[in-house]
Amino acid sequence: MEKACTLLVYFDKGSPSMANEIKAELESGDGPAKADAMRRAILLLLNGESLPHLFITVVRYVQSCDDHAVQKLLLLYLETVDKRNAATGKILPEMILICQNLRNNLQSPNEYIRGVTLRFLCRLTEPELLEPLVPSILANLEHRHHFVRRHALSAISAIYSLQQGDQLIPDAPELVERALASEQDPAARRNAFLMLLAAGQDRAVGYLFNNADRVAEWPDLLQMAAVDLIRKVCRSKGRADKGRYIRVIISLLSASSAAVVYEGAGALVSLSSAPTAVRAAANTYCQLLSSQSDNNVKLIVLDRLHELCSSHREVMVDMVMDVLRALASPNVDVRRKVLDLVLDLLTLRNVEEVVLYLKKEVVKTQAAEVKGDEYRQMLVQAIHNCAKKYPEVAALVVHLLMDFLGDPNVAAALDVVLFVREIIETNPKLRVSMIQRLIDIFYQIRASHVCSCSLWILGEYSLSLPEVESAISTIKQCLGDLPFYTVSEERETTDSSKPSQPVVSSVTVSSRRPAVLADGTYATQSAATEIAVSAPASALGSLASTQNLRSLILSGDFFLAAVVACSLTKLVLRLEEIQPAKVEVNKVSTEALLIMVSILQLGQSSYLPHPIDNDSYDRIVLCVRLLCNTGDDVRKVWLQSCRQSFVNMLAEKQFRETEEMKAKAQITYAQPDDLIDFYHLKSRKGMSQLELEDAVQDDLKAATGQFTKDADDTDKLNRILQLTGFSDPVYAEAFVTVHHYDIVLDVTVVNRTKETLQNLCLELATMGDLKLVDRPQNYTLAPESSKQIRANIKVSSTETGVIFGNIVYETSNVMERSVVVLNDIHIDIMDYISPATCADVAFRNMWAEFEWENKVAVNTVIQDEKEFLNHIIKSTNMKCLTPP
Repeated sequence: MEKACTLLVYFDKGSPSMANEIKAELESGDGPAKADAMRRAILLLLNGESLPHLFITVVRYVQSCDDHAVQKLLLLYLETVDKRNAATGKILPEMILICQNLRNNLQSPNEYIRGVTLRFLCRLTEPELLEPLVPSILANLEHRHHFVRRHALSAISAIYSLQQGDQLIPDAPELVERALASEQDPAARRNAFLMLLAAGQDRAVGYLFNNADRVAEWPDLLQMAAVDLIRKVCRSKGRADKGRYIRVIISLLSASSAAVVYEGAGALVSLSSAPTAVRAAANTYCQLLSSQSDNNVKLIVLDRLHELCSSHREVMVDMVMDVLRALASPNVDVRRKVLDLVLDLLTLRNVEEVVLYLKKEVVKTQAAEVKGDEYRQMLVQAIHNCAKKYPEVAALVVHLLMDFLGDPNVAAALDVVLFVREIIETNPKLRVSMIQRLIDIFYQIRASHVCSCSLWILGEYSLSLPEVESAISTIKQCLGDLPFYTVSEERETTDSSKPSQPVVSSVTVSSRRPAVLADGTYATQSAATEIAVSAPASALGSLASTQNLRSLILSGDFFLAAVVACSLTKLVLRLEEIQPAKVEVNKVSTEALLIMVSILQLGQSSYLPHPIDNDSYDRIVLCVRLLCNTGDDVRKVWLQSCRQSFVNMLAEKQFRETEEMKAKAQITYAQPDDLIDFYHLKSRKGMSQLELEDAVQDDLKAATGQFTKDADDTDKLNRILQLTGFSDPVYAEAFVTVHHYDIVLDVTVVNRTKETLQNLCLELATMGDLKLVDRPQNYTLAPESSKQIRANIKVSSTETGVIFGNIVYETSNVMERSVVVLNDIHIDIMDYISPATCADVAFRNMWAEFEWENKVAVNTVIQDEKEFLNHIIKSTNMKCLTPP
């Protein structure tokens, strides 16, 4: 996207006195004084002042100055000053006075003066001024210094590209070709080659083919120009000589310049879709990925590899391990792109190799010196996706990943537990070992969300008698001894008269257990014989480290307490099904009830600052009632329906992902009259293997219609806004593009009159959080001609903004300016929102990170929640992230 420069050099507007001061300094000053006066004159001209009487002074007193700085400023002044009459459009007669000075400069013994003058001529567009200078310009092609020759070639190229350029220097391509053959300077050769590329393409192609064997030895500037030529020729002339061009490009892939190599790989892919060519380009990109240290370069190269993956996936699949090596970069964005690309390239053939590599990377993040919490989380998510596509590889990594359930980085631990939950359902063979591993490491889990999910897994997937008993035993150990507090401790916590003294609690010697008091210290306690003991936090840290559930519940997490109650209920119900001894079942059931009642007692006491919430209370009470009186229907709900809901959720998720992949798939169109060449029936004489492959690929594409329909044109047509009426003397319409914080208006202006419109200006203004970047420019429009005008606008918020304005112009018949008022353009952000997807974990991270919640008063007649949700989705053009 084109970006305008937003730097404005501030300068005080000129006054007659200032113009007189400049004039006096130019007439009487020395070199530095003249240079200062010229600088001020140029700044005044750039800020819109005309200074009409200054030109003659400049010609008389500045042209003859020998100071190089003054001569350079003189050329900048001549470039800035108006050289044509604003009313008639003809060149001002006094401008002829500068020709002799320019001719003298072009014949100066000083190379610098010649060079800067030639560079100035590149920006001169008046044929009347250029015509007398042409012989001197051509003479500089033979100059001994490369600086002069380089700018002489640029000047010839600029003059030849003018409307009457071919009349000023009719034999320019021939002269430049001759100069190119004998030139040694890299920049001069590039300028000559670019001139031939623009004006004499056949000569440039001839030069390229004559030197095809030496292209790899060319300087990188010239190599880049050669790549541009090949792109341009192949776009205009199709398949003629394509094989020769491809050979040149392949020789450039071994160039020393990374820029040439990168451009060469891009050109090769655009020229040929043969597997050999695509493989060569992919190899080149992978080498750049590993050899370049700049992260921006890596990100750009990864974008190119993504494009290759979308159009040539079968070739890219073999490159997956080369791409994975880029994970050595410490940059998180590079690593994320690498992992996204690798996941797109997964096949049954390479998935095991990829997962083992990712497993090694996970192990590396465990090292003390590597701070890779975010990276580890990305790796876990990548492995999760691999296992979702190919469940058979889960066994390679699941046990290693389960070690991270106790990770201090909650997001990474949550990713692991969600992965475990999915794999245990989709891979029944791993269930037994995964349950045993989860029971072994459960006490290490510190995060409440991870504990909740782990408890759900234990409740749903502990199916055999030893598993159920181990799960219940682990939960009891992590809760510690009951009750959670004693009456004397409650009194201590309500007594706030001595907050600074250590808390003394009543405990027993026979049964010692830790509790977290309100001020954060630990104390041992019991309901039996009491003695006074005081303990700091560090004294019982080792005991509390195994009782993670107890410490989380005592911190006031009653949602987790409700999950503990539900999991114990499921485990007891399952135990009733598989344990024949009713006495044993009753004992376990009683212990579970005691735990639940203790939690309720804790929640309703004044021991904790906040009481239990109603939802958690109702949930735990429901579990108590179930264990006291269980019917067959309720048992079925708890032991079967919950798991079935989870299976349905996974199926829905899989279905959504499949639908998205189908939507992303390219739609192909083949026209009935498209030409298909059967290369088998052609002569293969002189064709390389690459050309044969290319012919096959082109034929297949033509036969199957495998080219993407360009929807951009249709989209543009739908978004064109008419700004003026059809009967207005100037017709205007605009196409609006919104890109992040930029709005670009492409306005087409058509002169519908038989007169030339002079000083035509598109004047725009904005309302709302929009800001114009460009200063409006004046244009001259010939009768019945059109002009594309681009305006850049910066957006600073998502509020709806309005762009309004008018078109102002002058004609030779009417002295005053005419105005055509434009229709308003309403920039509504809703037009540019498109539905997208986002992973649950990523959404929750963003929800935690950003300030989202703004209360909005809703006035609606809709009564049904689902109907209201659908109404919001439709109105905002968004998408519901979770399944219905």
